Amino acid sequence: MSKLHNTFQVPRISDAVASALERRILEGSLKPGDRLPPERELAIELGVSRPSLREAIQKLASKGLVQSRQGGGTYVTDRLESTFLDTWQEMMGMHPNLREDLLEFRHMLEGQAAEWAAERATDADLTRLTQAFDAMNLASDADDLKRQSSTDIAFHQAIGEATHNIVIGHLSAALLRLMHDNIHLNLKELKTIPSASSALKSQHAAIHDAICEHKPADARAAAETHIDFVRESLAQSLRSASRRETAERRLQNDSSKTFAS
Repeated sequence: MSKLHNTFQVPRISDAVASALERRILEGSLKPGDRLPPERELAIELGVSRPSLREAIQKLASKGLVQSRQGGGTYVTDRLESTFLDTWQEMMGMHPNLREDLLEFRHMLEGQAAEWAAERATDADLTRLTQAFDAMNLASDADDLKRQSSTDIAFHQAIGEATHNIVIGHLSAALLRLMHDNIHLNLKELKTIPSASSALKSQHAAIHDAICEHKPADARAAAETHIDFVRESLAQSLRSASRRETAERRLQNDSSKTFAS
C-alpha cells in the first residue's frame, strides 16, 4: 500500500512578511508616499531575518506596491489608485460638468461611509477623526484655501478609513485625491455665498458628532445633507457667476459702441 504524501507546502517566511506588509498598504496603515521603516527596525518588529525581509520587499516591488528612491529608502507607491486617477483627472479637465456627477457620487459614497463609520469606528478611529476635524476648523478660521481643502480631504478620508471596509477606504482616497483641485475650487466659489462657511462648519460638526456618538442613521443623514448643500450652493454660485459674466459682456459691448460713435 503506497504511502500518502503531504502535498501541503509550508509558506515561505518572505511570503508571510510580504502578505503582512501588503495588508498594511491595503488597510491604509501605510499610505502612498510613506517610507517603510529602516530595514533593521522593520525586521525586528516583524520578527524575521533581514534577508527574508528584503525578499518580501522585492515581492512587493514586483507588484508595483513599493519602490526604492534615489538617496535611500523604500516608499509605498500609489499604484492602487493611479490608474483610476490618471484617466479621470484628464476627463475632469476636459468635461467640467463631471463635477456635478462627482458630487452625486459623493452623496452616495459618503452617506454610506458615515453610516458604517458610526457603526464600526474604534476609539483610535475616533481620535483620528477628531484630530482631522479640529485641524479643519483651524484652517477655516485661518482663511487659507489651500489648507482648508487639504484638511477637508483629510477629514473625509478619516471617515472612509473608519468604515473598516478596505475598498471604500481606497476608493475614498482615490476620489479625494482626484477632487483635490476640485475641492479647492468648490471652497473658493462657496466663499462668495453669505453664511456658507458657518453652514459648512455646522454640517461637518454634525457628521463628526454623529459618528463619535455611534449614531449611524444620523451620520448618514448629516453626510448627505452636507453634500446636498454643497451641490446646491455651487449651482447657485455658478449661476451668479454666469449672470455676472453676461452683464460684463453687455457692458463692454455698450462701451465699444459708444466709443465707435
